[in-house]
Amino acid sequence: MQERIDVAFVSRRNSLRSVLAEACLAHLGQKRFLAYSCGQPGQIARTVHPAAASALKSAGIPLPRTTPRSWDELTRMGSPQADFVITLDPSMGPLEPRWPGRPDEAVWPYPDLAASGDSEETSHAAIQMLHSLRRRLELLINLPLRGKDRAAVRSDIRDLAHMR
Repeated sequence: MQERIDVAFVSRRNSLRSVLAEACLAHLGQKRFLAYSCGQPGQIARTVHPAAASALKSAGIPLPRTTPRSWDELTRMGSPQADFVITLDPSMGPLEPRWPGRPDEAVWPYPDLAASGDSEETSHAAIQMLHSLRRRLELLINLPLRGKDRAAVRSDIRDLAHMR
């Protein structure tokens, strides 16, 4: 049996981008992956953005069971340690904490749809974002992530950022 791989997704408010990524990886990765999402302390949304909930529902993917949370919850002593941290908001990089266990990190830039309000345009863009994330995550789950060449794995995950 293959060891579980923990992946954390980071965005500012943890209400749309990172929620889509967490839910999609949990759906695709089944038992091989454990997905988390988080955001910047003090910026966390109270609930999942309606456009994220709608996009996931239309794709038949369940919402994550947790409410939006800060990265403080993932950096506390005793919290699960991520093998990979994927930041979906490039501006967050310098603000992020030192992740326990020194996971490999990548930036997959996506626009901040939640900042634009809750409109039909945002809902449509969220569906497109989910499709884009799904393509990247399908490739991610098929990478040999537990190989000996950690630098190659890190490079492959970072290269997924350049997919359209």
